Amino acid sequence: MEALMLFGSFILFITIGVPIGFAIGISTLCTLALYTNIPLVMVAQNAIAGCDSFPLMAIPFFILAGNLMSTGGVAKRLLEFASMLFGAITGGLAMVTTVSCMFFAAISGSAMATTSAIGSFMIPAMKEKGYDKGFSAALAAAAGTIGVIIPPSIPLVIYGVVTGTSISDLFIAGLIPGILMGLMLIITCYFLSKKNGYKGTGEWPTVRQVWKSFKSAIWALLAPVVVLGGIYSGVFTPTEAAVIAVFYSLIIGVFVYKELDRKGIYKALYDTVIINGVTTFMVGFSMAFASYLSLQQLPAAIASTLLSITSNPILLLLIINLFLLVLGCLIDNIPATIILSPILLPVVTALGMSPVTFGIMLTMNLAIGFITPPYGINLFVAMAVGNLKMGEMLKYIGWFFGALIIALGFTAYLPTTTMFLVNALK
Repeated sequence: MEALMLFGSFILFITIGVPIGFAIGISTLCTLALYTNIPLVMVAQNAIAGCDSFPLMAIPFFILAGNLMSTGGVAKRLLEFASMLFGAITGGLAMVTTVSCMFFAAISGSAMATTSAIGSFMIPAMKEKGYDKGFSAALAAAAGTIGVIIPPSIPLVIYGVVTGTSISDLFIAGLIPGILMGLMLIITCYFLSKKNGYKGTGEWPTVRQVWKSFKSAIWALLAPVVVLGGIYSGVFTPTEAAVIAVFYSLIIGVFVYKELDRKGIYKALYDTVIINGVTTFMVGFSMAFASYLSLQQLPAAIASTLLSITSNPILLLLIINLFLLVLGCLIDNIPATIILSPILLPVVTALGMSPVTFGIMLTMNLAIGFITPPYGINLFVAMAVGNLKMGEMLKYIGWFFGALIIALGFTAYLPTTTMFLVNALK
């Protein structure tokens, strides 16, 4: 009855439109008040304690670094370089959008930031070259999901904190799945462009032009090298890397590209405060929710139930992935990660899956939820950036959803997809 009350009230609040942070907190309070003698102050205590974490400090700094790079000319130069490499191919601009999202993902750690930064440039550019506006916006939304897979990744930081998994290992493990997601989208873009007659420029750049574009983009391309290289070499922690990313963004935006002024810095700080405020609110109450689950030993009971359904690991993984895909349509990935990680981790480890692999699989499933209604936050971002209606995107989203599902299948069923680099770098 406690579990029914906890999850039932949570789903009810979400359904009637209560903001997710409040829904998590209220459902926990109601269950405590009706079914236990635990003081209600436990919710506030766990919410505050849950946010009191050094690794979680990386989140606002990675958000700020992404915002500074978005307004400081980094996104624009990444686009120019990608356009130089892929612009001549059939569907070249669509491929440029995908590759640019992959580059920007290695800076921002956020799906929404990636969709917004790249979509604001590419959706109008693709429309001008004859691409359907719905196709352009749907692609920007789908490619934006790579923002939480290729490191640094905010959801992976949260998963690492919740489960005690090495954040550095999670970052390393996300590289190949993130690239795989990009490749699947690029292949899909090629066939859809061929079908719809979206041609490239047909003019291949000279070596000199490529070199000139590369020199212009070199400081932008070095950003993930500096941040991730420092983490993997052990020079600094992920949290320290996030701070370094902020300083790097300021230096290249103000002194190298000279496009980041006081107004841009203020906007980046303001947006960071808003996003981090919402994120921290959700993290706090999600931690209280997860603490209550552990206190009542619900994760162990749910794990036991799932393992009793079938002994076939392939089928059980399929059930878990389908469950996560459905949940990703309804709930933001941050609270979902905090709540579901302690529940499902015992199940997948019993199947022999590494906690690192599960972290990537979980994040990919929930990231795909960014392009599936009714939640589909990337769809709303692309809709706002591209100034179009949701219906214009939906006829293309199915293709990109399928491409991402293929990448998810490789990640879930082939451990080397995530663990190859982790094992190679140890």
